[in-house]
Amino acid sequence: MPTFDTRDHVRLAYEDYGTGSPIVFVASWVLSADMWEYQVPHLVEQGYRCILMDRRGHGRSDRPAAGYDIDSLADDLAELIELLDLRDVTLVGHSAGGNEVARYLSRHGEDRVARVAFISSTLPYLELTDDNPEGVPEAACEALVDAMRVDRPKWFADRAQGFFATHLGNTVSPALIDLTMRQCLSAAPWATIAFWRAAFHNDGRPDLRRLTVPVLILHGAADQSTPAELTGRRTAKLVPHAVYKEYPTGGHGMYITHAAQLNADLVEFVKG
Repeated sequence: MPTFDTRDHVRLAYEDYGTGSPIVFVASWVLSADMWEYQVPHLVEQGYRCILMDRRGHGRSDRPAAGYDIDSLADDLAELIELLDLRDVTLVGHSAGGNEVARYLSRHGEDRVARVAFISSTLPYLELTDDNPEGVPEAACEALVDAMRVDRPKWFADRAQGFFATHLGNTVSPALIDLTMRQCLSAAPWATIAFWRAAFHNDGRPDLRRLTVPVLILHGAADQSTPAELTGRRTAKLVPHAVYKEYPTGGHGMYITHAAQLNADLVEFVKG
């Protein structure tokens, strides 16, 4: 697996498959490049080049103590794109990965990027503030941190069924649920908390308002992790030119449960 060293000497792992127009996938909080296994083969077969990176503290990348703020993570993404000299890029961010994608464009510009897709994103802004009354109180953020510090595996296990919205008939095998939980737990505990806090406190509204490239927003109506009314629908209002699609039975893990539909929507969007 190829790697590269960042400006602050952190070694990051990435994968690179196929040829053609590049699609760069940015994984969710606590997940690595492996989460995209139901997207990459299909898109490579459609003639696209797929690049995936394990962010710092995740997967096979180094586990430093610092650099989990959204600016630093966006700069890591920029270093990969520049290292591979990618052009006409489609950026795809899932969940908290959407924060990195939006911040990358704000900090590094749109010259290399043709379009952006936000899937189940935590954007635009999770934290309750005077100018964000739709947000979630700080106490909820810290309650999650406290629960993680007591029993991190239990926290993920308790949310596994909701992650896939199995109560709506989405079929996910116990083996696949177990694999996803193990992938979540593979992130460094330190990075798990540091990145969660960064994503929770990140105000992505200014980043979204600057977007001029085509934008696709895919969200599940049954997403318990990032409820559509808090995230996807509000993001669509901030980016009036975006295409917004809501999957009626989709949960946060719809990249698995609704992979065929999601892949078709991505291909249609990339073809433009």
